[in-house]
Amino acid sequence: MSKWTLGDSDKQNFAMILSGSLAGLVLMALLAIVALIVTRGLAHFWLQPAYFVTLQTETGLEYRFANIEERDIASNRIQRVWLHDGTYFSAHGGGKPSVVDKSRIVYLERPENLAEFNMQDGSFLLAIPQGIVVDDGMLDIASFDSVTESVQEINSQISDIQLNQLAPLHESLAEMRLQGVDASAPAYKKVLQQFQFWQEKLDALQVSQQKAQVKISLPDGESLHIPVADIQSLLFPNAVSLMGKMQYFFAQIWLFVSESPKQAITAGGVFPALFGTVLMVMLMTVMVTPFGVLAAIYLAEYAPNNIVVSIVRIAVGNLAGVPSIVYGVFGLGFFVYTVGGQLDTWLFPERTDAAVFGAPGLLWASLTMALLTLPVVIVATEEGLRRVPFSLRQGSYALGATKLETIRLTVLPLATPGIMTGVILAIARGAGEVAPLLMLGAVKFALLLPIDGEFPYIHLERQFMHLGVLIYDGAFHSQSAGQEASLMFAACLLLLLVVLVLNTIAVNVRNRLRNQYKVLIGN
Repeated sequence: MSKWTLGDSDKQNFAMILSGSLAGLVLMALLAIVALIVTRGLAHFWLQPAYFVTLQTETGLEYRFANIEERDIASNRIQRVWLHDGTYFSAHGGGKPSVVDKSRIVYLERPENLAEFNMQDGSFLLAIPQGIVVDDGMLDIASFDSVTESVQEINSQISDIQLNQLAPLHESLAEMRLQGVDASAPAYKKVLQQFQFWQEKLDALQVSQQKAQVKISLPDGESLHIPVADIQSLLFPNAVSLMGKMQYFFAQIWLFVSESPKQAITAGGVFPALFGTVLMVMLMTVMVTPFGVLAAIYLAEYAPNNIVVSIVRIAVGNLAGVPSIVYGVFGLGFFVYTVGGQLDTWLFPERTDAAVFGAPGLLWASLTMALLTLPVVIVATEEGLRRVPFSLRQGSYALGATKLETIRLTVLPLATPGIMTGVILAIARGAGEVAPLLMLGAVKFALLLPIDGEFPYIHLERQFMHLGVLIYDGAFHSQSAGQEASLMFAACLLLLLVVLVLNTIAVNVRNRLRNQYKVLIGN
């Protein structure tokens, strides 16, 4: 019996097949993750049909208007479905999704006159509209758009009075009280009379605003009235054409990226989180790039080849593997409590009740993330510097340039593609890290953006929202709610797109620089 052995070519083929198979598995896993996020994320924006559902309960029949999601589950041979009850009034037991046995559904219908009301507070309501109640009677529901325009005009008048009339007068009255002006003083009385005049006008407008109401029918036959001012949009999902659904799809995407969260971040948009993520990544990049490049220049061009420098290089390499939560603890202890507390002592000695810089905020989060990504930039930049041919340095020296001039004018421009590679890796890691941010100012909901029209316009001490924190929070609160889970996947998809866009910009810059110096560096 002859012994079977592998030749050199067989070993090479086996190694190639094995490595190719593993690479294929990794690629398939990556594609599966991306496909799951894209599918579930985009489903969040697609218009779902609305049903009139008759359920069999222990006490009899129960009627609901609801969206049905059949992605769940067959356990113990019982088919179950998600039932998103569209009756948002808590008095009627609706508002939250529930899981019901499919066998309990005894009747299912998709009425074309069943409407979906998206409310201003982010909730939604499924009901059959009967008409619009106004001063002079009942209008057909087809008049909803024209009535809404009238209500929005009243809303703009209310906002104008609140911002431009009442707010300055209220501020003047408060200042007079602080200055000890007597309430009987003519100046105080004059301002107070103006305030009362605009307040009465505001009350009248608010009463007028609430007069226009939509009369609706609930699944149990009860009728209710809801103010038009509380409704953001109205549509009939079962009567919408494919083109209409496409328009709704893109409109929802725009609202998702441009609106603020509603309903405890279970509805509405994610604009503050998107803004905070991009701003934090940009600040982090601005901070980490000069420090990383300077450190790499010293290590590659100036540092002697001794044991101390070797230890520094090993330390830099190990820092890249330190868990991110450790950076968060360090940032909280050093940047927030030590540096921020000292800044408060120097800059705001009169503010003893609330810390300004001695509390978690955007500045300390960006600095900590810059520190976290610093090893990546150092290693990539040093590698880029080493790839610059030594003959170019010799040519520069031969022309009389100093070492500093050679590095600044010859070596550093040629190493720019390597620097950009480090920046790209830093952006990818910085945008995706969440653990340090939970301790350093990223919150579930921030009332104000870090940038606004108030001096000094950029408020680095403020807390901010971050897409990663939004996803983290959604993962803990969406296990029983299908719609909230789809919101989380939509946020995941948006975060991937943010990282992709930032990386694409950096890759384009790197490729342009690489092509510019291709002849000199030989690749």
